Amino acid sequence: MRNIGAHASITGGYITALKHITRIGGSCLQMFSTSPRSWRLAEISDDEVEEFTTLRQDLAIDPVYFHASYLINLADDGRIGNASKRSLVHELHIAERLGVRGSVVHLGSFKDKHDIPIQEYSRYDVLLANIREVLEKTPKTTMLIIENAGVRKIGKNLEEFEALMGDLANDRVRVCLDTCHLHATGYRIDTKKNLDVFLKLFDERIGLDKLELWHANDSRDPFESFRDRHDNIGEGEIGLETFRYLLNDARVSALPFVIETPGFDGMGPDKKNVDILKALAT
Repeated sequence: MRNIGAHASITGGYITALKHITRIGGSCLQMFSTSPRSWRLAEISDDEVEEFTTLRQDLAIDPVYFHASYLINLADDGRIGNASKRSLVHELHIAERLGVRGSVVHLGSFKDKHDIPIQEYSRYDVLLANIREVLEKTPKTTMLIIENAGVRKIGKNLEEFEALMGDLANDRVRVCLDTCHLHATGYRIDTKKNLDVFLKLFDERIGLDKLELWHANDSRDPFESFRDRHDNIGEGEIGLETFRYLLNDARVSALPFVIETPGFDGMGPDKKNVDILKALAT
């Protein structure tokens, strides 16, 4: 049985997110620790930790991830960079208290307009130093999970992941792959052959043991459009067969699959999306 879940709202608290996942038939969870569009740090009491931990065990929701703030830019060496580090350090300490596996993060942007190898950007050393600082100041039981991103963002291709993972050389740094982002940036996984080529390339460059989870999202935009607009499973340009191949490939099928879809009712990740993925996992 595949481990399929969703990103759930924390309006009403972390407990609400757990209950929502159960209602839509999910078995794993991603959520924000606080508002993703502000620098406000989350606060949680010991009683809330105990309530969350107990309910999570009762509902058998595992694993649970945070998704970091959208404001994060670890390639910045000023105010934004410092705020990014403070946010992630605080979030990963809360993750340890809650038994959350780690934070999925978009690393940010170098702000440069030209396309060059990641090591040649002027602030690449800043990026590495900021990531290392976050890792040094956070519990060793937690993970920093880098998500693949769009054309002007860090993590837009496997070459950048290869450089980052090699230079950081830290087992707490893992990878999250978003199917919509792969589609947008020109990686084909739409046939068994194409998926095999991609997974072999990923294994050679980064290592499949570094792949922590998938974001399973269809795309509203054509292949290699460099646009990041999620769609419901089967309603977008990626198509059902791609997800069928992915869910049934033995190399990755045991990993968590988290949807971030708009929902068939426009209200966010829903039971219909989860059920479609379940039906594709034969």
